[in-house]
Amino acid sequence: MNRMNATPPRNRFTLAGMLAQREMLLLAAVIILLGAIATRFPSFLLPGNLANVFNDTAILLILVIGQMVVILTRAIDLSTAANLALTGMICALLNAAYPDLPLAALILVAALSGLVLGAINGLLVWKLGMPSIVVTLGTLTIYRGLAFLISGGRWVNAHEMSASFLGFPRAEIFGLPVLSWLSLIVLALAWFGFKRLTVGRDFYAVGGNPTAAVYVGIDVGRTRFIAFCLAGLLSGISGYLWVSRYAVAYVDIANGFELDVIAACVIGGISIAGGIGSVGGAILGALFLGIIKNALPVINVSPFWQMAISGAIIIIAVIINVRAERSQGRRILRQPAPGAVTQGA
Repeated sequence: MNRMNATPPRNRFTLAGMLAQREMLLLAAVIILLGAIATRFPSFLLPGNLANVFNDTAILLILVIGQMVVILTRAIDLSTAANLALTGMICALLNAAYPDLPLAALILVAALSGLVLGAINGLLVWKLGMPSIVVTLGTLTIYRGLAFLISGGRWVNAHEMSASFLGFPRAEIFGLPVLSWLSLIVLALAWFGFKRLTVGRDFYAVGGNPTAAVYVGIDVGRTRFIAFCLAGLLSGISGYLWVSRYAVAYVDIANGFELDVIAACVIGGISIAGGIGSVGGAILGALFLGIIKNALPVINVSPFWQMAISGAIIIIAVIINVRAERSQGRRILRQPAPGAVTQGA
């Protein structure tokens, strides 16, 4: 059997239509949300402000793609924010100690550091057969601890960072900061990878039906390892972007941000059970969450209500996902087998 046809049955038939419908509903929800915010704060919809909201959500968008790849394979990565914190601290300390070090070298260090940390997660899941939630919960603590050890618990502030280190994500190209352009590049590459590359289809196959994936020649463990490596790579790059954007590095940066990343995935229709999701859905989920995070403080919503609203949205999204998957399963079961003879034949 050809691996090109390795997509599990539930990803055929009407799944594409289901995902498209889900994305249209989510897009409508984003538009309604913007309209509701505009009634209280009309200037929120000004192009410049919307560009700022997108820029504020850019790092979330990058991390969501990494988390999406992992979740598609029936795994989860709780260490993304800790990876970000450790790689960001490494970059900040290097820049403070060697201010003449080329920026390209620092970004390469961030990417490779994140890749190594992601590979550690992937190897533990692959070779030792450990549950991903247990592995990444452990490495989350380890990576935060390493960030404390290498920094001695101190902060690296803006005055210790070079102008190029701080200025790169803020530089504007055609009216948008480089940070926004980098997120768009990551999204475009993700869309291409899932649509055109065999490994992209392998992620869906492994999450949709691991047993069937093995029968068609896909190495399930190796595919999950690649997913963790990609998530680590994007977390590492995000570490530099976070530190340079906010001009500070400390042990607790992005503390709890992994929950926002997972929430954006769930809101975007990426199934925790694996095998279902799309880049478009991930983008809309991240934007929906980003708009809420930016808008609620502006309209003077209490931080406690912000947490309650975010939690309620996540629960509603999970309920919708579960109901959609059950409905999809029933539709597949009703599909007649190829070549089957109907009763009236």
